Amino acid sequence: MSAETETESLLSVTEDAAKQVGVVRSKEPENSTKTLRLFVEEGGCSGLQYGMVFDEKRDDDLALEFFGETVLVDNFSANYLRGAVVDYHDGLNDAGFKIKNPNAKQSCGCGNSFET
Repeated sequence: MSAETETESLLSVTEDAAKQVGVVRSKEPENSTKTLRLFVEEGGCSGLQYGMVFDEKRDDDLALEFFGETVLVDNFSANYLRGAVVDYHDGLNDAGFKIKNPNAKQSCGCGNSFET
């Protein structure tokens, strides 16, 4: 598998999620020149948790493009996010970014923490 193919298949972001990233950025002027970083870190009630923050690109980051938005992923997080889908729901109940991760064997009730 080439590096380009590997990067393309790492994860996907839906059009709704990409649009919402732009909306959030437009409401926070200090982030107007930054890029969304999706990451995994130790913590949460299931051992690992997701995080999202606007950040600057680092040398080892993977930069993935979806519907005009770039998402940064570090190498550690890429190991846990392979095949994941990031979506955004805007309903009365359960609104927000949602990550469907095929690597998560178990998730906690909040949906932000998982176990592999």
